[in-house]
Amino acid sequence: MLGGLEWSPRKNLPDYMKKTAQSPSNIAFIKYWGKTDSKTRVPTNNSVSMCLSNVFSTCTVEFDEKYQQDDVNFIDEAVVKEKELKRIYQVIERVRAKAGIITKAKVVTKNNFPKAAGIASSASGLSAVSMATAGAAGLNLDKKELSKLSRLASGSACRSIPDGFVEWEAGNSPENSYAKTIFEPGWWKIADVIAVTDKKMKKISSTSGHKIADTSPFYKTRLAGIPDKIAKLKQAIKEKDFTAFGQILEQEALNMHAVCLTSTPAVIYWSGATMNIISTIVSAREENIVEAYFTIDAGSSVHVICQQQDAAKVTKLLQAVDGVTKIYSNQPGIGARFIENHLF
Repeated sequence: MLGGLEWSPRKNLPDYMKKTAQSPSNIAFIKYWGKTDSKTRVPTNNSVSMCLSNVFSTCTVEFDEKYQQDDVNFIDEAVVKEKELKRIYQVIERVRAKAGIITKAKVVTKNNFPKAAGIASSASGLSAVSMATAGAAGLNLDKKELSKLSRLASGSACRSIPDGFVEWEAGNSPENSYAKTIFEPGWWKIADVIAVTDKKMKKISSTSGHKIADTSPFYKTRLAGIPDKIAKLKQAIKEKDFTAFGQILEQEALNMHAVCLTSTPAVIYWSGATMNIISTIVSAREENIVEAYFTIDAGSSVHVICQQQDAAKVTKLLQAVDGVTKIYSNQPGIGARFIENHLF
C-alpha cells in the first residue's frame, strides 16, 4: 500500500531518468583490423591504444513515458547515415532488454571533431551513447561490462571506456572480449598531435574494410607478429623508451595499411596530404629537428606521437604542411565518464 493506494510494479521506469556521458576518442598503437565474429565484433587480435584528452563525444539520454518513440538527434550534423542511426537504436534496444523496461528514449549526441576522418569518431560516439543509455536506464555497469556493451556497437568503442593506456583483449567469445587500463593517463608524458586532412567523410567505412581484411596476402603474416609486437610495445611504455615505442607504432601503422592496400578490392585511406605529413615527420626526425612518429587509423588524417615537451614544435611543423585543415593536440586522457551538463 502507498498513500492508501495499492501499488503494483510496471514495465516502465518508475522515475524519469536522464544521464549524460562524455567519452574520448582513442588512437590505436597496435591496430584492430579483422574480426572473428562480425555480429558481436570480436576481433582477430588484441590491440593497444591511448585515450585522448581533447577530442571527444558527448551524449545525453532520457527515458520518459512522454516519448511515443525513440528519438535520436545529432548536433551540428546536416547529414546522418542510416547505419549510424541503426547502431544507436540497437544500443537502446540492448539496454532496454537488459534493464527490463519498455520506456522510449530521447538521445542527443555531438562530437567536437569531424567524423569519419580517421579520428575514431565511432569509438567516442558509441561509447558515450552506450554509457549514457545504460545510466539513464538505471543500470549500474562497471567498466568491464560497459566495455563489452560498447564493443557490440563499435569494436574500437570498447577502448574508450577505460582510462589512459588500454589493451583490448580479443578473447574468444563476446563474454571475454573487452578493454582494460594497462597504464594510467599520468604514467607517461607523451602527446598525440592530430593533423586532420579532410573534413569529408571517408568513402570506405572501417566496417567494410574489416570484412575484406582476410583477402590480403599479408593478413595472416601480420596477425602472426602481433603478440610479440604487443609485448615489446608494452615494455617500451613501461620503460618509457620513446624511440623503441615510436618505431613499433610506426611499423604497425604501415603493416595495417599494407593489408588495406592489398585487400580485394583495395582499401585506400591515404590522400596526398597524408603522404605530405609522413614525409614531413620522417624528415624532421632524420634531421634531428624533433623526434616524432606517425600512426594512421582507418582514414587520411595522421596522428603524430611525440613527447609533450615537443608538442608545440610538432604543431608548428604540421601547420606548414599542404593539405592539413585542422590540428588537435592531445595528451593521455581519462575514459568515458558521466557529466552534469546535459545537451537538452
